[in-house]
Amino acid sequence: MAAISATDIPTAIARAASGTIDAAAPPGSTAVVSPQFIPFTEPLRLTSGQVLPSYELAVETYGTLNAERNNAVLICHALNASHHVAGISASDPDDIGWWDNMVGPGKAVDTDRFFVIGVNNIGSCFGSTGPASLNPETGRPWGAAFPMLTVEDWVRAQARLADHFGIAKLAAVMGGSLGGMQALSWAITCPERIGHCIVIASTPRLSAQNIGFNEVARRSIISDPDFHGGDYYAHNTVPRHGLSVARMVGHITYLSDDDMAEKFGRAQRAPADNGEFHYGYGVEFEVESYLRYQGEKFSTYFDANTYLLITRALDYFDPARNHGGDLARALQGASADFLLVSFSTDWRFPPARSREIVRALLKNRRPVTYAEIDAPHGHDAFLLDDARYHAVVQGYYDRIAARLGLPERFQTRGVLA
Repeated sequence: MAAISATDIPTAIARAASGTIDAAAPPGSTAVVSPQFIPFTEPLRLTSGQVLPSYELAVETYGTLNAERNNAVLICHALNASHHVAGISASDPDDIGWWDNMVGPGKAVDTDRFFVIGVNNIGSCFGSTGPASLNPETGRPWGAAFPMLTVEDWVRAQARLADHFGIAKLAAVMGGSLGGMQALSWAITCPERIGHCIVIASTPRLSAQNIGFNEVARRSIISDPDFHGGDYYAHNTVPRHGLSVARMVGHITYLSDDDMAEKFGRAQRAPADNGEFHYGYGVEFEVESYLRYQGEKFSTYFDANTYLLITRALDYFDPARNHGGDLARALQGASADFLLVSFSTDWRFPPARSREIVRALLKNRRPVTYAEIDAPHGHDAFLLDDARYHAVVQGYYDRIAARLGLPERFQTRGVLA
């Protein structure tokens, strides 16, 4: 399927910017932001049959909800991200939102026009109720007793969040990777509540290879002596080694072979005095040093039980499963318009998986725009500042704004100027 051409994208309207941005923020940033912690006391029945008696969601919002309440965009996060989508965290000036290059004034998702909601999923470790939270029945951290979760469970919780804001229908739900699965699930489970579904670098289900990678990562955590069956909080330990290895495995899948070759090749890390190898199991190559650094850093801030929960939810996701494996049948009730974006070197969720979704939508005569971006960065490309990719997203949001009668662009970073 061919990539969308630039001629298919509406031209952005550049207007003189007269607004002010916090001096400490990056250019075009939404400036300093603080999260909200929103409690929900109504029990949430989960796909597994278990019930979460109550929970709290960590949320950040950007922009203003208009009087019609029709300009809201929900951003769903990937495995290790959070509600902190854009701007600078009020608690840490070095913490820039994970999609700050995408969301903000004049950016592809323009917060001068849209009210953007970033939400941290249940089970995560960045403020929403998760395994490290206190179990109301025991007064101790949930740990391994925290209920199993699915993508659909997250969508149900997010729908209650939309209710909290008084939003009957979201202008769009958007996400990359695992976030894209959530966006797709929104279109299937809550079709009347979503106008546009934006699925980036995602898939309708994991391949056996991807499930295999997740299992290796989980076993590295579970077999760590400091895991203690998932109740390591009580032992004042962290399964840091296992979590580090899990991150190393995952990180390899996020990068393309070409990207890794360009960054590291077979460059040696501190070779012996004569330029030879050390002939041992220490770090010999730059790529080993990089992966160890990424793993060790990850193990200092991410929760091991959260990693287990989220990777299992990834494994379970398969909306066609209850429709005889027919994705088109699973999407029959969808009423949203769709944008799908894939990246040529993404071998974790390759373009073929996005094309599968596109074909299923076309069978149902759903409006769908598809862009396949030739980028060298592998799966992580959805987080990067590729002008072609951002132009596609910006053009699509311009169409949404025009349909909703939202104001024209107030400012632009020049992507389509």
